[in-house]
Amino acid sequence: MIKFLKRSCAVALNIMAVVFTFAPEAIFEKYKICPKLSDEINVVIMRLIAFCVVLMFCTLYLRHRRSICIKGNNYSIKIEYGDLLSMSNCKKVIAFDECFTTTIGEAPSNIKPTSICGQYLRKNPIQDMQALLENAQLVPIRSRSKYQHKERYESGRLVPNGEYLLLAFAKLDEDGLGRFFSYEEFLDCLSVLWKEIDKYYGQKDVCISILGSGLTRIGDASFTQQELLDIIIGSYRLSPYKIKSPYQLHIVCKDGSISLNRIDEND
Repeated sequence: MIKFLKRSCAVALNIMAVVFTFAPEAIFEKYKICPKLSDEINVVIMRLIAFCVVLMFCTLYLRHRRSICIKGNNYSIKIEYGDLLSMSNCKKVIAFDECFTTTIGEAPSNIKPTSICGQYLRKNPIQDMQALLENAQLVPIRSRSKYQHKERYESGRLVPNGEYLLLAFAKLDEDGLGRFFSYEEFLDCLSVLWKEIDKYYGQKDVCISILGSGLTRIGDASFTQQELLDIIIGSYRLSPYKIKSPYQLHIVCKDGSISLNRIDEND
């Protein structure tokens, strides 16, 4: 809360610095809150009132905004509340497991109906995943999945399917549960993903969810969605593979799942 108030004050001060620089002094001299006091004190009072009003609007804006954009020398990331599947004019990344499972159900190895992948498969049933893999020239890696010794694909690889990019994401354990067995594996997956997006974005924005925030387990750690978001942002910043301007990476979050005001709060 204190950091949020500091940020609100910083924004308000920047706005007021512009106002005080370009607004004529006569504007503040025009109204006298306390006629018995000198003109100089009345000007100070009017400036304080103006700052309080601006601070109030800045606080309301920061608290209720729906998106935030982070820009660097060679990247732009927009973090926003919304529904990934409803995004338009963009490529949408849908996270599967390492075996590209398409069966929806409640069994540990099935795609959960309420997940983004499950919702996607209900709207866009895939009849022949193998054909998509072959069209993308994606070949399985040598080692087999821990789950039923199935063929698996490197985490982070993408398979184009119209406006969607199907992502080989979570590794599977012996029970068919999605997990990265270490934090480093998760970072390696993100590193591969940025390179794949660079190859497939095709002069369009790319939308992803907060990867790893569903049922996927990451080592022995327990990360909040806010922490995962910061990890994803940090990984993208450090990657040499980025979406070229004017296109950008969108990270689409469920409303209330993260706080936009806590992004980069440690910077």
